[in-house]
Amino acid sequence: MRLSFLTDTRQGNTEVDDMQTSETSARDAGRRSVDGQSDAAGTAHHGRIDADAEPPSDEPAPLSVKDLTVAYQRKPVLWDIELTLPEGRLIAVVGPNGAGKSTLIKAVLGLVPRASGQISIYGKPYETQRHLVGYVPQRESVDWDFPVNALDVVAMGFYRKIGWLRPVTRTHRRAALKELEKVGMATFAHRQISQLSGGQQQRVFLARALAQDARVYLMDEPFAGVDTATERAIIALLKDLKASGKTCVVVHHDLQTVPTYFDHVVLLNMRVVAYGSTEAVFTEENLKKTYGGRLTLLSQAFYELSKDPRLPRGKKGTSE
Repeated sequence: MRLSFLTDTRQGNTEVDDMQTSETSARDAGRRSVDGQSDAAGTAHHGRIDADAEPPSDEPAPLSVKDLTVAYQRKPVLWDIELTLPEGRLIAVVGPNGAGKSTLIKAVLGLVPRASGQISIYGKPYETQRHLVGYVPQRESVDWDFPVNALDVVAMGFYRKIGWLRPVTRTHRRAALKELEKVGMATFAHRQISQLSGGQQQRVFLARALAQDARVYLMDEPFAGVDTATERAIIALLKDLKASGKTCVVVHHDLQTVPTYFDHVVLLNMRVVAYGSTEAVFTEENLKKTYGGRLTLLSQAFYELSKDPRLPRGKKGTSE
């Protein structure tokens, strides 16, 4: 019975003592292991581009990642990740399969062990700021046969406020129903989650994230496998969150919609190729670096289409 998606996230206890006690040699070995992919991955934070950089501010960033390395069985999956993401933006994390996009989200949340690195939420360690972070996992990571209905799932978003082993009150259920209304799922409140479609299930988890009332939202491929109506609902939700000053970091795979949906982008392939405003970073040159010069003809066509000034399009971070 898998309950990890329902509970508060905790740092894993998997041991990486060998890597930690020989950090210097591990770094050297890791660098050698990714040298053969340098054309695809570029040079981490050295490749940062941000033409619309935020002015210097004394306010801490909503999400800061310093010197993050994650390895599975001593093989680096993420290497020397350095990111400082701005507040109140819709930020896409883009890269090829196996680039470490989902691992980045999980490392921030402490769901996978880190060989090195620090994660800060508004200038403080994630472990002390977890109440400020909302999470929408991949659908594939959820046990949809768990015996709860849609309203129960959303009410779980209030657990940090309610407290463990304390009952969910009518007030909390009414609040959960309001969150379901925001994503168009109020009529399905008492439907078993296994009986919902993929798009409906995704909306329920978005409502659960809203119930957490976070300041930073991490979403792992929320658009994957959803219908058009759900995609529109997600975009509307992202726009509302941005308008209220929230920061949304979204793992995304559809290159065609990146310039339309997001105003910032992180290009990732084990290392950070570039990150910053979509207009400055989402270029053909950077995409070739990210995908190793192997952009498919279809992806190339999507990229060119997205840049065509003759086509009607909304503002960055909107779907209009």
